[in-house]
Amino acid sequence: MRTHLSDHKRTMIFLNVVVACVATSMLATSMTTALPALIEDLRIDAIQGQWVTSGYSLAMAVVMPLTAFLVTRFPTKPLYVFGLLLNAVGVAMCAISPSFLILMVSRVLQALGNGVLGSMAQVILLTIYPRERRGTVMGWYGLSVSAAPLIAPILAGFIVDMLGWRWIFWGMLPIILIAVVWAFVSFDNVLETHQQRFDALSFLLSVILLSGITLGMGSLGTVASYVELGCGLIAGILFTVRQLRAERPFLDLRVFENRNFTISVIAVMLFYLVMMGSSTIIPLYVQSIVGASAVVSALVVLPGSAASAVVSPLAGKLYDRFGMRPLLLVAAALLVTSNTGMLLVVRNTPLWVAALFNVMRCIAIGCLLMPLLTWGTEGMSSSDTAHANALFSSLRTTAGAIGTVVFVAMMEMGAGGAVIPSRAVAGVHGMHIAFLGMAVGSVALLAIGLLFARRRTR
Repeated sequence: MRTHLSDHKRTMIFLNVVVACVATSMLATSMTTALPALIEDLRIDAIQGQWVTSGYSLAMAVVMPLTAFLVTRFPTKPLYVFGLLLNAVGVAMCAISPSFLILMVSRVLQALGNGVLGSMAQVILLTIYPRERRGTVMGWYGLSVSAAPLIAPILAGFIVDMLGWRWIFWGMLPIILIAVVWAFVSFDNVLETHQQRFDALSFLLSVILLSGITLGMGSLGTVASYVELGCGLIAGILFTVRQLRAERPFLDLRVFENRNFTISVIAVMLFYLVMMGSSTIIPLYVQSIVGASAVVSALVVLPGSAASAVVSPLAGKLYDRFGMRPLLLVAAALLVTSNTGMLLVVRNTPLWVAALFNVMRCIAIGCLLMPLLTWGTEGMSSSDTAHANALFSSLRTTAGAIGTVVFVAMMEMGAGGAVIPSRAVAGVHGMHIAFLGMAVGSVALLAIGLLFARRRTR
C-alpha cells in the first residue's frame, strides 16, 4: 500500500475519480427525462417504467454495506477498475436492451458498479489527502457530483429528441472506458486491506433491512407494507446483534462510538428527509397546482441546482478553516427559512418566490453534503472510514426515500382532508402541511447544530 503520494499522483487519482463519478451520476439522473420515450419504445406502462429509476436507487442502497467489506478486503486499484468495468458492462447492455427485463438487469449491474465506485471514491479521497486539505478536496468533488443532476436532464432531453434514449448510454460508454484505461495508469493501492471472511448471512440481513424499509415505506398503509417493514425491522435487529458480536464484522457498527460520526449520521438523515421531500414537492406545486409545464418546473429548480454547485467547493474551504458547526448552523437556518417561507406561497404567488426559497434549500445542500461526511470520519483509519462511509451512504439513501414518501403522503392527505371546494386551493393546503413537517425537521437539525456540534479547537 502506498501511504505517501506525490501531488501529481494525488491529482491524477482525483481527476479520474471525478470523471468516473460525473459520468455515472449523469447516467443515474438522466433516465427521468428519457422515461416517456423508453416506455413507448419498450411498450411498457408507466408503473413498470419508473422501476428503471427506483430499482436503480434500491440496488445502490443495497450494495452500500457490501462495499465496506470489499474496500477493506481487496486492493484499491483492481477493485476500482472492477467497479468501472461492471458499470461499463451495464451501460453497454442498457444501450442494446431488446426488452424491459434485460434493461432492468442492466440497470442493476450499472447500479452495483456505481455503488462500488461511489463508496470507494470518498474513502480514497479522504485517505490520500492530509486533514487540512480534505474539506477543500471534498468540496470540489461535491461540485462535480452535484453538477451532474444539473446537466444530465437537459443533455438527456436533447439526446432523446435527436438520437433516441439508447444514445444516452452510447455517449457515456467511451468516457467510462477511458476512465478504465486511465485508472490502470494512475491508480495505486492506497487503502489498507486485511484478510476477512465474507459474511453472507450479514449481507443477506442488510439486504432485507434496507429493501424491506424502503419498499414498506413506498406502499405505506397496505398489509404488504407492514409485512415488509416488519421483516426489515427484524432483520435490522438480527444484523445489529451479529455485527456487535463479531470479531471482524461485515459492517462495523462500532464506528458509532465516534461522537462526531453519530451526530453527522443523525444530521444527514434529517437533512435528506427534508431535502428529498422538498425536491419532490416543489415540481408538484409548479406543475399540478400552478398548472405550468415541465419546462417551467425545470427552470424553477435550475437556479437552486446552480447555487448548490457553486457553494460546494466554497463550503469545503470554510470547513477546513472553521469546522462543521458554522456550516451546520447556517445550512439549518436556511432550511428553516425556506420551508417556513413556503407556507406563505399560494397558487397565485409569482414562481420566482418558490425559486428563491429553493435556492436557499440548495445552498444548504452545498454546505452540508460533503462536509458532514468529512467531519464524521475525521481521524478514522481507512478501514473504519470504509465502514463509516458505507453506513453513512446507506442510511442517507434510505432516509431520502422515506422523506419522499412521507412528505408526499402528507401533502396528499392534507389536500384530501381540506374542506375547500377548489382542488388547486386544497393542493396548496396539503403542500403547506408537508412544508410545515419539513420545517419541524429543519428546526431539529438546527438544534443538533446548536447543542451537539462543537466549535473547532486548534
